[in-house]
Amino acid sequence: KGDVHDIGKNIVGVVLACNNYEVIDLGVMVPANVIIEKAIEHNVDIIGLSGLITPSLDEMVFVASELEKRGLTFPLLIGGATTSRKHTAVKIAPRYSGPCIHVDDASRSVPVVGTLLSEKSKTNFLKETEADYQRLREEHLSRQKLRDYCTLEEARENKLQIDWSEYTGLAPKKLGIHVLEEAPLETIAEYIDWTPFFMTWDLKGAYPDIFNSPKVGKEARKIHDDALTMLRTILKEGVLKAKGVVGLFPANAVGDDIELYTDESRSTVLETLHSLRQQTKKRAEQANIALSDFIAPKETGISDYIGAFAVTAGIGIEPIIQRYESEYDDYNAIMVKAIADRLAEAFAEYLHHVVRCEYWGYATEESLTTKQLIRERYQGIRPAAGYPACPDHTEKAAIFKLLNAETSTGIRLTENYAMYPAASVSGLYFSHERSHYFGLGKIGKDQAEDYAKRKGMSLETVEKWLQPNLNYTSGN
Repeated sequence: KGDVHDIGKNIVGVVLACNNYEVIDLGVMVPANVIIEKAIEHNVDIIGLSGLITPSLDEMVFVASELEKRGLTFPLLIGGATTSRKHTAVKIAPRYSGPCIHVDDASRSVPVVGTLLSEKSKTNFLKETEADYQRLREEHLSRQKLRDYCTLEEARENKLQIDWSEYTGLAPKKLGIHVLEEAPLETIAEYIDWTPFFMTWDLKGAYPDIFNSPKVGKEARKIHDDALTMLRTILKEGVLKAKGVVGLFPANAVGDDIELYTDESRSTVLETLHSLRQQTKKRAEQANIALSDFIAPKETGISDYIGAFAVTAGIGIEPIIQRYESEYDDYNAIMVKAIADRLAEAFAEYLHHVVRCEYWGYATEESLTTKQLIRERYQGIRPAAGYPACPDHTEKAAIFKLLNAETSTGIRLTENYAMYPAASVSGLYFSHERSHYFGLGKIGKDQAEDYAKRKGMSLETVEKWLQPNLNYTSGN
């Protein structure tokens, strides 16, 4: 439910179908009750769940719990970029008495399914899996006890120290909201990072070195050639459109929050963004960072700024996918989704470059190669809600409201705050030279309660969205 990204699931379906398994693909954004009812209706042998966004982890736990309530024992396969053996062992498997197996990638689905359907090998496989998962659970508990955490108050006292007296915020050249009705795909394509493209197809290796791999080089080159052929067709026929919106606003930090203002008078708050602070105990001279640390505090009286954006390269993709699927061309149906994803990420990279050099203009002298841009060798960051520095997907709602993104771009948020079309990216812009990416890690109940109060949410709701980041069991 709420998860729109299905490339990995599509690949698993194709791989299984090629090995003579019947696959019933329910599509995307499917609630638990539909999954269960369809499994019963078709008397399936196995249910597979795939998730890309963090809330999908919680949804998978819910599906397992609902199966358990009904006394069902369908083997449950867990996969997708956001999942792991550890999460499956610690969070999902304990809620379900039926088999629950994490599958690393599409190629592993065939032997796992074959083993589960074999009376000869199933018993030993499940015993070995349960022993492995029990070990992971014990290690998880041990690490939780060994790792030291500080209180929220201590973390705030150890925030990133920036000498704001030496800082002058550079006012953007183009304050306000700017809509890109039809961004140039030909230019955007030059910013494509191909390494994640190969990961989509379960081919591991960095571009272009992957072509020299004795294990996957040949396959990588073929699939890349096919991708370039399709990309040329997309650009020539203009079947995909890219739309985007960017906003640059006066801003100041207020504690762990960031206030955005309507104008330079800073008298009226336009929107408030909420950040979370690391709570693991740090070594000397290491800070407990929050994104708000990169914005000048309000009490300094310094005029600072922040940016927000939302882009998509998925406008027009549905008819293309439907055409390929009607022709039973699963390969190209998956390929066009993979290329659209790369174009969306490339759009985000391209727009960030334009913002730094033109819209904001704090790096007008920047002269970087495409390779340097992809490796982010520039000043500033563009963290996205739902990712390590800001794992709360609900912050996307504030960004979309701020930018009027749905109207401007056609991107909408699902009930679990995934963006649709799937080939979409959104986030924030920070310009400070000390801004950098980081992982939040685990937080304590004191911060979860404080965060819930600041956002005007119930603690239970906050715990739902931050569940993988909690250093305590929600409800306790």
